[in-house]
Amino acid sequence: MPRVPSPAAAHIGAHIARYRSGSGRTQDQLAADTGIDSSNIRAYESGRAMVSVHTLVRIADALGVMPSDLLEGLELEMFTAPAADGRRRAG
Repeated sequence: MPRVPSPAAAHIGAHIARYRSGSGRTQDQLAADTGIDSSNIRAYESGRAMVSVHTLVRIADALGVMPSDLLEGLELEMFTAPAADGRRRAG
């Protein structure tokens, strides 16, 4: 079964991607600036992986933003994923 990205991970990842691209950096450059593997940066930005709090702070610091900027608009409901039948289930 393919992995369904978490709406919360996708939301945070979109913010990371937006701030990264706004700073003119590539994913590889952000990886180098943070010491985080570039494959992890790609997974965070695509929503395939949820960033830890520690990593979120490292990324925010490298981007020159507050961690809260990367969480803006995040809602509790985003932490649930749809079940195969379309109903919501805990994520």
